[in-house]
Amino acid sequence: MPEESPKDVSQLLNDWAKGDPQALSALLPQVYNALRRVARSQLQRQRPGHTLQSTALVHEAYLRLLGGKAPELRGRSHFIAIASHLIRQVLVDYARERHAAKRNGGCRIAMEELDAQPVLQDADLLALNDALNGLYKTDERQAQIVDLKFFGGLSSQEVAEVLGLSRATVDRDWATARAWLHREMRRTGSP
Repeated sequence: MPEESPKDVSQLLNDWAKGDPQALSALLPQVYNALRRVARSQLQRQRPGHTLQSTALVHEAYLRLLGGKAPELRGRSHFIAIASHLIRQVLVDYARERHAAKRNGGCRIAMEELDAQPVLQDADLLALNDALNGLYKTDERQAQIVDLKFFGGLSSQEVAEVLGLSRATVDRDWATARAWLHREMRRTGSP
């Protein structure tokens, strides 16, 4: 894969947002490795023996991206954040299908990834998704930070750049969001 250039990525993002269908095709090779990193990170949090592979996860997210309207993008990190959200949706849809076919579904993520204090050792992906959707209704910015950090694998600095916040604000909201999610998941009886 060629080394990605932020200028090239930004130009491709702008061209895609303006309706150039070829720009997205040209963009994917530029950010493919970053998307695979996000997908691998997500799959490592899934149950052992998960049948989805990072390549399939990236491709499914890419197909969903192609199927939708080009979002307003603010650069490479923002594109990765949107793709990360799509990867989350693919995993949740997969978990729902498995859960419907099998009582427990076996799709679990480690809550200690959200917090250094492992109050909840293992939480159901669907329950986390529901709690995160609830957080979007309560505090959209905090929910976006969780999406970007936990599902997108972005650093606090990258999240700050994407959202136009200071790193201190991101870190403070991240801590608050983790506590809210823990409390909400306990309240709903999630493991």
